[in-house]
Amino acid sequence: MNHQRIAFVIEDLYGGGAQKSLLYTADQLRQRGHAVKVFTLRDKVEHRLPDGLDIENLAVVTRLTKATSTVLTEKWQARKVQKALETWRPEVVISCSCDKITRHLDWPNLYFWIKSDVSAKFSDPAAREKAFAKVRRFYGGRKVIAVSKGVKENLEQVVGLEAETIIPIYNPYEREPFVAMADEPLNLPPGVEKGRYLLSVAAIEPRKRQDRLLRAYRQARDEHGLDVPLVLLGKGKPENEQRLKAMIGELGLDDHIHWLGYTANPYPYILNALAMVLTSDAEGLPRVLIEALLLHTPVISVDCPSGPKEILTQELEDFLVARDDEAGLASALARMAEAPVTIEPRHYQQFLTQNVLPKFEALQSGSA
Repeated sequence: MNHQRIAFVIEDLYGGGAQKSLLYTADQLRQRGHAVKVFTLRDKVEHRLPDGLDIENLAVVTRLTKATSTVLTEKWQARKVQKALETWRPEVVISCSCDKITRHLDWPNLYFWIKSDVSAKFSDPAAREKAFAKVRRFYGGRKVIAVSKGVKENLEQVVGLEAETIIPIYNPYEREPFVAMADEPLNLPPGVEKGRYLLSVAAIEPRKRQDRLLRAYRQARDEHGLDVPLVLLGKGKPENEQRLKAMIGELGLDDHIHWLGYTANPYPYILNALAMVLTSDAEGLPRVLIEALLLHTPVISVDCPSGPKEILTQELEDFLVARDDEAGLASALARMAEAPVTIEPRHYQQFLTQNVLPKFEALQSGSA
């Protein structure tokens, strides 16, 4: 294998799935013998940093630059990044979550890693077109990595992006770390048994559509005899949490839904769930579904853009429901409780590290 020098550029390493997957990808490429360096634009770190991974803070995002954010400021910041790259001389540069700055870079093998589906984030036509125009301005004629095939298709067909190339590459995963984290103690509420509860792990926010889940769950109980509790993990803004709590009461589900808030380690709950449920309006490539499969926990999802239909393949397609089909979702919940699907390695092979990293390694040659 031809070892390369690969640089990642990201604003910070504070929380978030994009930061988590970038650190993991960078470290795995390092372990495969590549020279890898992560450049951050400000010193804000929450994630555990892998031992041995080279990380350099360029300190170009400050309170002052945020207060005076203009194109001139962005170009000044980009010049600082450019200088660091010229010093280190990577063969491939991957930008993530800081593209308003890195779009000004002049680098021959610069890729922009897009993790979400902008086409599904806006209902207002004016706001939607403004967002689309921004995407076309940032990435037109550039090289793009899309986190899923669905994100690639929507960028091309819905947003109208004419990029130099758009390469779909999944986030890479290893099963063993999730199994180890899932082996930690599990603290279930009274009356909730291992293997006999449905689970939702999601931020409490409108896009995650807990309202859709609650109505379908109530319908499954009323019309299909569903008799397993629903466990919710997640937190949100106070007004969103209050709205969710009120809806649980209005639907008469206080005795059947257990909202446990946020937990730093959700994996024991995922491992022991009957099934994981996702009801979002939009995703990029929902980690929670993949992580459930890695723990051999079945999944139920609405077919939102994008990602779920690439995860629920083979016989799992029977539990992929149209986004607004709450009756179909209720049926899927009841069917899964009655006859849970057995998850096997073939259901998640395409997301495993050994199958994903070669696509990153092929970026220099353009054969990814």
